[in-house]
Amino acid sequence: MADPLRREGLEAFDEVAQRHTEDGGVPGIVALVASSDQVHVTTAGTLSVGGAPVARDSLFRIASVTKPVTGATTLALVGEGLVSLDEPIDRLLPELADRRVLRRVDAPLYDTVPAERAITVRDLLTFTFGFGASAALFSAPSRWPIVEAEHALSLCTLGPPDPAGQPAADDWIAALGSLPLMTQPGEAWLYNTGASVLGVLLGRAAGTSLSEVYASRIFEPLGMRDTTTWTSEVGRLATAYAATPDGLEVWDAADSGKWSRPPLFEDGAASLVSSADDLLAFARMLLHGGDGVVRPDLVEAMATSQVSAAQAADAAVFLQDRGWGWCQSVITDGPRRGAFGWNGGLGTTWLVDPVRDLVVIVLTQRLFTSPAPPQVHVDLQLAAYDALAGAEHSIESLALDH
Repeated sequence: MADPLRREGLEAFDEVAQRHTEDGGVPGIVALVASSDQVHVTTAGTLSVGGAPVARDSLFRIASVTKPVTGATTLALVGEGLVSLDEPIDRLLPELADRRVLRRVDAPLYDTVPAERAITVRDLLTFTFGFGASAALFSAPSRWPIVEAEHALSLCTLGPPDPAGQPAADDWIAALGSLPLMTQPGEAWLYNTGASVLGVLLGRAAGTSLSEVYASRIFEPLGMRDTTTWTSEVGRLATAYAATPDGLEVWDAADSGKWSRPPLFEDGAASLVSSADDLLAFARMLLHGGDGVVRPDLVEAMATSQVSAAQAADAAVFLQDRGWGWCQSVITDGPRRGAFGWNGGLGTTWLVDPVRDLVVIVLTQRLFTSPAPPQVHVDLQLAAYDALAGAEHSIESLALDH
């Protein structure tokens, strides 16, 4: 039986990665494309500017690619009966019971009304529980009072991850509980915070730390030995860079940075470091209907859009034209319809296409400058689709779907 990925297409995939490191766009890349049992990995560039070459097992901060892992871990606990999708979270998170809700998102913190109902686990998975980032937040002429309060409490849930700045889980959830919600539960899709709250809920439901819940339910069954909330193997960890008018500047160093020591708060939204092969193992579990880790019906629901147009009305800056399943985006139209995955703003993308049996993982250490992935990720995903033997996916047609 012929390999599903064409040799010429894989050579083009390699050339794309090499070009983006040679032109200075990113210091280093590990890119993986897999279909059926065929796996192809290309590496290009270095772990740091002028540093050692990247390798297949190099570690990267996957940021928001943590979210699908948190979603799947939640579903594993649902399968065990430790949590229920539609139960109020009050039992495990009493700090978030009896919520007050701002009359307007830019209102003073005292200008509130009672929540119309309790928050559920499903609300957290769909990011509709009432707190998080929105397009309006970023375009506001001045910072809203709720944003000022969130910043003062060091919740770090409306901006980039900061494992060195957040308080421990019990203190974090208590601080969040001291604030009103931005919208009524179930009313609107708001980014990021739902996964952070899920991380606290998972630890309490299982009676242990979030990292131990990840390990016992996901990482150990799937052999994901490289995926952790921090690493002591700093020689394998890429240095993170931010683009500035003067070029790339170090955002987080490998040997002394925020992911080189245990965090006080293991953030379910953005805490993990991982490798390409670990993320492939996670993707294949979902492709194979959960592999005994997550129930098949829950895997299917996770990869199905769960939010309405009204809920996602202010989500286009994050989702573009995609839907939202449980802790990940879902493509609902166009040539990639049926694919799912998410992006990590510290430089990573993770895409799983069950219709075409394709996985594309791109790991870099350059921070995004907008919610949309940089061109290197777009180009490598297009090249991966174009490598499919006999596929009716040209680079031109797929570009229209981006």
